[in-house]
Amino acid sequence: MPDADTLPAGKLPLDLLAELLAPLAPRDPRVRVGARTGEDAAIIDMKESSTSAFGGGERLLVVAADPITFATDLIGRYAVAVNANDVAVRGATPRWFLATLLLPPGTTRAGVRAIMNDLAAACRELEIDLVGGHTEVTSGIDRPIVAGAMLGEVAPERLVTTGGARPGDALLLGGALAVEGTAVLAREAAAALKARGVPSATIACAADLLRDPGISVVAMARAVCDVVHPHAMHDPTEGGLATALAELAAASGAGVHLDAPATLLFLPETRAFCHALGLDPLGLLASGALLAAVDPDDVPAALEALLSSGAGGHVIGRVTPATAGLTMAATEGTVPLPTFARDELARWLEG
Repeated sequence: MPDADTLPAGKLPLDLLAELLAPLAPRDPRVRVGARTGEDAAIIDMKESSTSAFGGGERLLVVAADPITFATDLIGRYAVAVNANDVAVRGATPRWFLATLLLPPGTTRAGVRAIMNDLAAACRELEIDLVGGHTEVTSGIDRPIVAGAMLGEVAPERLVTTGGARPGDALLLGGALAVEGTAVLAREAAAALKARGVPSATIACAADLLRDPGISVVAMARAVCDVVHPHAMHDPTEGGLATALAELAAASGAGVHLDAPATLLFLPETRAFCHALGLDPLGLLASGALLAAVDPDDVPAALEALLSSGAGGHVIGRVTPATAGLTMAATEGTVPLPTFARDELARWLEG
């Protein structure tokens, strides 16, 4: 017989939903209707007065959505971080989050409480209001899925796009590369890593990378935008840095050149995992790093801002004319930047 704490298929019981939503009082006075039982949508007043806690003036609404589909005990924190990143690289401040939780049969009340507590804690850390969403136990899945939507705002003159890079811009990277892929490998491929000689202590350290240093780029993006106006910013994710550079170049109608790939900042755990599993770290899932294209004159201020954010950063290359293509430095001279049909993590996990 099922445990008394096990949830039936369908929407969450009203009493449990009310319990989960009760602590989510909005901090932003413009949230007219937030996460409440019986309400189908959040209502946010975008007409900001001069007496608002966030200052007056016109604001652009910035919206991003991303699902988290693999199992992890930090799925709530993960969902908030990746969605906030997509808003932050627009120069915007993430403000409001909606989460759809799809839970497999057998989920318990304690299980859904853990995910909601994780979501709420991650939102509090980034000063984001969790304003709504949907929760249900549904058949056909074998692990929790969190699909998130993040809304943020930015003054029009501070908006940054991926497609604004200009030939001659310096390419900056904040934070370490492939933190996300390394953490997922530690959680999903521990046995294979041990079999290939990676010490258990290294795997254990890597499993906590989703928490420390984490995969949020919000502080980095905010710090850079406070001191300069980046021409472009991007959040490297699937396909790693190489794919992020190609996406930035395509959006901007430009080329890119990557200087000295051997000097890129990868954590020791990342290098150990990639060596053991035969992966190219340039194509490994990379949330937690910030890619920015800035005017060369703005490089010192931007690097100082990245340092002050706690992440640090360095110049990794430059934006070139479109005719130059996608290139990188190598011992034999300039070579094409590698391309990845799919992320190195997915390639390994699938086969």
